[in-house]
Amino acid sequence: MSEQKKVGIGIIGAGVISQIYLQNLNTVFQNTRVIGVADIIPAAAQARAEEFGVLALGVDELIAHPEVEIILNLTIPAAHAEIAAKALAAGKHAYNEKPLATERADGKQLLATAKEKGLLVGSAPDTFLGGGLQTARKAIDDGLIGKPVGIDAHMLNHGMEAWHPNPAFFFQPGAGPLFDVGVYYVQALAAILGPFKSVAAQASISFPERTIGTGPKAGETVPVNTPTYISGAVEFKNGVVGTLTASFDVYETQNAWLTIYGTEGSLRLPDPNTFGGPVFLLKAGETEWEELPIPFDFTENSRGIGISDFALALKEGRAPRVSGELGYHVLDTMHAFLDSAASGQRVEIESTFERPSLRNEQFES
Repeated sequence: MSEQKKVGIGIIGAGVISQIYLQNLNTVFQNTRVIGVADIIPAAAQARAEEFGVLALGVDELIAHPEVEIILNLTIPAAHAEIAAKALAAGKHAYNEKPLATERADGKQLLATAKEKGLLVGSAPDTFLGGGLQTARKAIDDGLIGKPVGIDAHMLNHGMEAWHPNPAFFFQPGAGPLFDVGVYYVQALAAILGPFKSVAAQASISFPERTIGTGPKAGETVPVNTPTYISGAVEFKNGVVGTLTASFDVYETQNAWLTIYGTEGSLRLPDPNTFGGPVFLLKAGETEWEELPIPFDFTENSRGIGISDFALALKEGRAPRVSGELGYHVLDTMHAFLDSAASGQRVEIESTFERPSLRNEQFES
């Protein structure tokens, strides 16, 4: 595809995650090209720009750039809504890293503004478009486990303070184990099984502060201001029930469990924070799990696949698979966990979305 036909992307936020996005959007995916990078720290944007041969611009300059059609927002979660709103106001499509926003009201406003202006909003995680989870989705659609009846999902570790040089934001509202990592599980389950219906949850803060273990801030303490152990019973609108737990409080090495149970068997999914496999099937009456072949591409670190599909949706005039409505439903569901835990009551989830279609075995970009 010629450079002129590729969709221009402007990246705001030059942190660690921007590196893999820049690499993939300019080389792996054939329908996108990054025009430039902006960051609150100009030197960070300049370094990324030099690394990948793109422009280093101010935030407003990048949003206004005539070749930029989509703003990819890689800022901290607290800034997701603000930056996306600024992009939409300038007539640009907006795609946020996870979550779509930190508050429901901001997420709703983004969707309303986009609809009013005829623009698109999208939100990571996009890992459900990777080869592993697409294989799981196809197995379910093909009836390999019969009718899905239950799920069991666990994201368990002891947080980031031991290895991350600046982990404070992980332990504040808008992050925590559910919003920062559990979101991969919630979005994968929603994309595969459809909308959630209700949540009944409990939550706690096991450690009131964390001690940074590495980097220039080693030894400093971080206050914990959001629940770090969250567990709840969930029900989907299609009748599937189960449990989902997300924790930064436990010592656990087998920390990525996601299983879907059906009337004719069970399906063990890969870590939804990855793009590949393995995917295992246990057929009714059998005792050994069978590893399924993965017929889909993009099984390596394919961050940006959601943006590529988003760009393709622009050209095809369809809704992107990683849509704002899906992102908002995931945000709504995660807040329902916290609301239920705070109130001691089951919470019904009002939002919904159209379950994204299974992609082709070879990506359409």
